[in-house]
Amino acid sequence: MKIPKTTKRYCPYCKQKTDQKIKIVGTGAKRGTLTRGSINRAKLRGLGRGIGNKGKWGSKPAVSKFKRKTKTNKKTNFMYTCTVCGKSKYQKKGHRTGKVIQE
Repeated sequence: MKIPKTTKRYCPYCKQKTDQKIKIVGTGAKRGTLTRGSINRAKLRGLGRGIGNKGKWGSKPAVSKFKRKTKTNKKTNFMYTCTVCGKSKYQKKGHRTGKVIQE
């Protein structure tokens, strides 16, 4: 997907159509890295170490072909910065694309 570096959009701060710079922003942190039952938090607490049966944190069987992650691309969000007032507006509607090229 090709995206231009600038575009004309409505700025809610200037209350008129202005030239705005487009910046691709990441979609955010990985889900559940700090939740109470997350594996990441459990590893930080030191679980899954030592002698004996590791239980939930032990070795797992091989994942079948159908259960593997299939999505190979992430959604991209855009940040629009007004060239007149310099304020930014975050556009949250994500576009799932394989490759994003800014020209």
